[in-house]
Amino acid sequence: MEFYLLCFFAFLAGFIDSIVGGGGLVQIPAFFILYPQLTVPNIIGSNRLASAAGTSVAAWNYSRVVAIPWKTVLYAGLSAAICSYFGATVQSMLPSEVLKPIILVLIVVIAIHTFRKKNFGQHESFRITEKRLPFWAAGIGGVLGFYNGFVGPGTGSLLVFGFVSVIGYNFLSASAISKIVNVIADVSSLVFFLLHKHVLFHLALPMLVCNVAGSYFGSRMAVLRGNSFIRKVFLVVVAGIVLRFAWDVFRLST
Repeated sequence: MEFYLLCFFAFLAGFIDSIVGGGGLVQIPAFFILYPQLTVPNIIGSNRLASAAGTSVAAWNYSRVVAIPWKTVLYAGLSAAICSYFGATVQSMLPSEVLKPIILVLIVVIAIHTFRKKNFGQHESFRITEKRLPFWAAGIGGVLGFYNGFVGPGTGSLLVFGFVSVIGYNFLSASAISKIVNVIADVSSLVFFLLHKHVLFHLALPMLVCNVAGSYFGSRMAVLRGNSFIRKVFLVVVAGIVLRFAWDVFRLST
C-alpha cells in the first residue's frame, strides 16, 4: 500500500512542480511518512532522481511554446549547478534547520508581495539592462541552487519569483526558465547522491515514471491557461511552503 501511495504522490508532485515548482512539498513529506525507516539522504536522493526527470519533461513542454532566453538560462544554470552540488555537500554535514527560520520570513514576504500586486508577473517589464543580466541571473541561480542542494522543497517556486521580481519576466517565461535551471541544479546535486549511493532505485524509478506523467499534464495545462493561472497556483504553493516551514520552526522551538 505504501508503494502505491508513494507513486500517487509522485504524480501529484510532478503535476504541481511543473506549473510553478513546489512539488517537493508533496513528495518529500509523503516519503517521510510512508517510509520513516529511511535516512534523510536516501529520501532526498531518491526524490531528486524522480524530480529531475519530471522537471526535464516540463522544461521540454515549455520550450515548445515559450521563447527561452538562453542567456539567462546559461548564467543561472551554471551558477545553480555549482552551488547546488556545494549545497548537497553542506547538507550532509549540517542540519538544514539552521536556515529554516530565515527562509520562513522571506517566503512570507514573497507571499504578501505577490498577493498584494495583482498584476505581478502578468506582463514582462524588464528592470535590469542587458549588460547586468549575467550578474543577476547568476546570482539568482547561485543562491537558489545552494538552497536546492541544502534544503530542497520550493526551489522552483523561488526561482520563478526571482526571475519575475528581480529581472522582470512574466510568470510563463519565468516558469520555463526555472524548469531548465532546476533540471541543471537537480542533476548537479544528484551526482553527489549517486556517488554516495543514497538513491534507492527500487523506489526512485517508479516515482520517476509517475512524476514524469504528472509533469507532462501539469506543464501542458500551464501553457494553455497562461500567466493568471500560474500566479494563482504560485500563491497556493507559497502558502504551502509557509505552512511547511512554520511547522518545522515550531517543532524546533518546542
